[in-house]
Amino acid sequence: MRESEVHFGHRIGWLRAMVLGANDGIISIAALLLGMAAADSDRSTLLTAGMAGLVAGAVSMALGEYVSVASQRDSEHSDIAKERWELEHQSEMELSELAAIYSARGLSPTLAHEVAVQLTDHDALGAHLRDELGISADDLARPMQAAGSSALAFIIGGVIPMVAASLASKASRIGLILAVTVVALVALGFTGAKAGGAKPGRPIVRVLVGGAAAMGFTMLVGKLFGAAIA
Repeated sequence: MRESEVHFGHRIGWLRAMVLGANDGIISIAALLLGMAAADSDRSTLLTAGMAGLVAGAVSMALGEYVSVASQRDSEHSDIAKERWELEHQSEMELSELAAIYSARGLSPTLAHEVAVQLTDHDALGAHLRDELGISADDLARPMQAAGSSALAFIIGGVIPMVAASLASKASRIGLILAVTVVALVALGFTGAKAGGAKPGRPIVRVLVGGAAAMGFTMLVGKLFGAAIA
């Protein structure tokens, strides 16, 4: 028996927010903690800076996602209003436009016209939104959902290096933060790839390379700055 097909396109929105938020949380907080540790900060200062970074980062992620997705939603609403007006005031032109879309996709002109007529009779606005604009009135952008999921993912990701920093001794904290962060990034790359139906190798390499660069640069700055003010 043939297995049913599984597609992952419907996961793009929340998957992007989850991966972006968690990746940013892990790397940002780990890099901040490593920079502070390289500057020889004590545990209290380290954790205070980490907590401040966690809160600021989560708020920043939420605001950034909200503004971005709200702009997308406004654009979608504008397109829907324009399409609704055109259907009310120039229905014949809209029917011809829909038929031309189906004809360009490979249907014969006669069949394209018949399909356009039937879909217009069934749901004219839905047909134009889907086939002309590529959007669905039932699946519009959700700013609050995007903001909340990004902030939550950032916090979850950022807590991981925070826990490592709180448990480690001064001598071992850099090594433990690095080790825990690498494991978290590998797990994130693997999970994101599996959720999106992709092979995990390349996503894991991407997050590791980016994370290593960010942490290495921050540690260097922290070391130089700590030496300069000592």
